[in-house]
Amino acid sequence: MESDNLKNDQNPPPYSPHYYPQNPAPTQGFYVGQGNIAVVTPAGDYDDMGNPMDSHSSAPPEYSQGFEDQDTFHFSDAAIRRGFVRKVYLTLMVQLLITVGIICAFLYWNDLKHWVQHNSWFTYTMMGLVFVLIIVLSCCENVRRKVPLNFIFLGLFTIVEGFMLGSVTVFYEAEAVLWAIGATALVSFALSVFAMQSKWDFTAASGAMWAIGWTLISFGLLCAILRTQYLYIVYASLGTLVFSIYLVMDTQLMLGGKHKYSISPEEYIFAALNLYLDIITLFLLLLQLIGFCR
Repeated sequence: MESDNLKNDQNPPPYSPHYYPQNPAPTQGFYVGQGNIAVVTPAGDYDDMGNPMDSHSSAPPEYSQGFEDQDTFHFSDAAIRRGFVRKVYLTLMVQLLITVGIICAFLYWNDLKHWVQHNSWFTYTMMGLVFVLIIVLSCCENVRRKVPLNFIFLGLFTIVEGFMLGSVTVFYEAEAVLWAIGATALVSFALSVFAMQSKWDFTAASGAMWAIGWTLISFGLLCAILRTQYLYIVYASLGTLVFSIYLVMDTQLMLGGKHKYSISPEEYIFAALNLYLDIITLFLLLLQLIGFCR
């Protein structure tokens, strides 16, 4: 009998197909099932497959700015962009006024005009300084953004550019130069208005315009070698068209909005430099066309 009892004790408990009712789930912790085997089940709801149905998602909560809505963000961005545009155009206007003043000094100060006409090294020196300052302002972010260093370099660049333009205009008649200044102002204003109102996004074609610009430079070198007046006229005409598109593109880069690319509001010096170079190049090309026509 003892051996039978030992055998019975070693056998597993009989399987019971009956469901043992569970006690109500406690508000927290775990509960234990009834029967021969203890069952520990976390409190909560479960689906048909036995998976827990937790009302709280395990994923982190979505980030939200609780104190501002989307309209506030749009208003803030638009206000920053408007201030940026005003700052760019104010800087550009001061640059152009300084440049026109320097050009007029070279045109109407006869002693200076005659000296520059007989000292071509002055023009080439100014061209070299302009090139160096453009590289510094374009490549050195600290120079462009740090006040007052950015205004010092931009002012220096504007003065040197004015000297370079003045040394070029002394070889033209004063009337032709004034006509070129007026035409440049009119074309620049019309293109700026077009860029603000147009639904066409010229910023998306920046890569193509870069290639066209280098092609125009190569064509200009060919004109300098051949020295044919008709080629100069074609070059000036194509250059006027290309830099008109550049002016529209740089204006849209400054405006931002729905355009593909835009300039950061911190880069107002860079934006003013782009527009200034576009307008100055337009002036030189129009001056060539007017000079050939006369």
